[in-house]
Amino acid sequence: MKYLCNPRILPTNTSPSDLSELARRTEEFSRFATEIQLDIADGVFAPVVSWPYQSGQWQELERLAQGEKLPLSETVAYEAHLMVQEPLEVGVLLAKAGCQRLIFHNEATGITSAREMTRAWKDAGAKEVGVSLLVDTPLEAIDDVIGFVDVVQLMSIPKIGAQGQPFDERTLSRVEELHAKYPDMMVAVDGGISESNIELLVRAGANRLCVGSAISNAMNKEAAFATLFERAMRGCAPQSVSEVL
Repeated sequence: MKYLCNPRILPTNTSPSDLSELARRTEEFSRFATEIQLDIADGVFAPVVSWPYQSGQWQELERLAQGEKLPLSETVAYEAHLMVQEPLEVGVLLAKAGCQRLIFHNEATGITSAREMTRAWKDAGAKEVGVSLLVDTPLEAIDDVIGFVDVVQLMSIPKIGAQGQPFDERTLSRVEELHAKYPDMMVAVDGGISESNIELLVRAGANRLCVGSAISNAMNKEAAFATLFERAMRGCAPQSVSEVL
C-alpha cells in the first residue's frame, strides 16, 4: 500500500454524560464532519467516567448493539477511543452498534491477547482496529501488534480524558519516527491539536487528527473545522523544489 497524504480531521465527542448528550454533540458535528471520535472512559484507566460506564448506561449500549445502533451511525463514521482497562466487551458492543473503528490502549492491563481481541471486534462489525500509545510510552511497545492493526494513535497530551491540555512537542518527532518505521501505516494524533501545529503534524506523517477544544470551544465550530482542514492540507504540499524533484 502506497502512503498518501490524506489528512482527516475528527472532532472529538468527549465523555458524554448520557446518550442524549452524545446524540446532540454528534448531530452538531455531523453538519460539517463525516467522521467523529467518541471518547469512552471507564474511570479506571482514565480519571473520568463517560457513557456507558455511568449508572444504568450499559443497558443502553446493549440495546444499541442489539439493533438500535448509535445515533446517526448511518451517515457518520464513528471511531471509539477506548480509554478503558477491559476493552474487549465494550468494543464488541460498540462494533455491533455501528462503530466503524475501535482503538484500544497498549497500556491497558485487561488485554490478554490483542490479536484475538481485534479479531473479535472485526467479527462484530468493526472495519478497522487501532492501538493508542500514551505520550511517555516508547514506540517499540507496539512492535508485537503492528502486524494486525490498521492505525496507530499517538496521544499528544500529558493526561487523557480531558480537553484543553497543552500539546506535547515531543509528539512531532514521535510521528516522524513512527512514519519512517512504518511508512504505510495510518498515523493518528489525539490531543492539543490547533491551528499552530496541525500542519507540522501532517508534514511529519500524521493522517488522522483528533481535535477537541479547538473545535468544541469555538464560537463557529464549522469555520474552525474548515480552517484546521485548510492548514492540514498545507502539510501535504512540498516545501521546496528539491522535494518536488
